Amino acid sequence: MSWNPTSPLPGATQTGFTSPTYTLSEDVAPDVNMIQHAVTALGGTQPAEVDVNSVARPFTITIVRPKTFRLLGQPNPVTGVVSNVQMNRWKVITRKGVTPLSGQSSKTMLITTIIEVPAGSDSGDPDNLRAALSAHIGALDDQSANLGDSLESGVI
Repeated sequence: MSWNPTSPLPGATQTGFTSPTYTLSEDVAPDVNMIQHAVTALGGTQPAEVDVNSVARPFTITIVRPKTFRLLGQPNPVTGVVSNVQMNRWKVITRKGVTPLSGQSSKTMLITTIIEVPAGSDSGDPDNLRAALSAHIGALDDQSANLGDSLESGVI
């Protein structure tokens, strides 16, 4: 199944936001192993300063898959142990233009989740692969407002 996020994408809870949504449009990704969407409209109640994608202030979500998938190596003929398990690295990157100080030029904030999947686990243990992803995304969703508060205050 391909990467095809819901649009409008429901946003996670944040202080000062009520039922935020983000309308996504397909965008041209920077490389062939990527799919990118740009945020082109906002919904729900969000502060007036929140803006959509533009050249000067990007607001994009990109998935990056490995250019070449690594395969599980051969087991040792004596021990049966695969000693060198390669990783297939996936990334989800969100880019958002932010202003460091009123009147200053916009800078791009990056949020990157890196998912390193041991070669072979996609077929050898897909249920635990999905459980890990479910828990990771669930924790981010559950703690979204607290994480936002921490990014603002510097306190965890």
